[in-house]
Amino acid sequence: MIRRRSAIEPAIGHMKADGKLDRNWLKGALGDAMHAVLCGAGHNLRMILRKLRLFYALVLIALLNRSTATVVAT
Repeated sequence: MIRRRSAIEPAIGHMKADGKLDRNWLKGALGDAMHAVLCGAGHNLRMILRKLRLFYALVLIALLNRSTATVVAT
């Protein structure tokens, strides 16, 4: 239990600081559940977009290196 909690605490802290998990404006127990799920989904989307941005940068660098290598070779 302690290991799992120590693994989850940084993610919750990040969602509270940057993911708008601070205040719930939705009404009732259903609103509480929806807010938590939406904050988690937003966190996951940010992680996916970060990885896509890195992948796009690597592809762009590879394409630029290949195009400059062909210009130098000719």
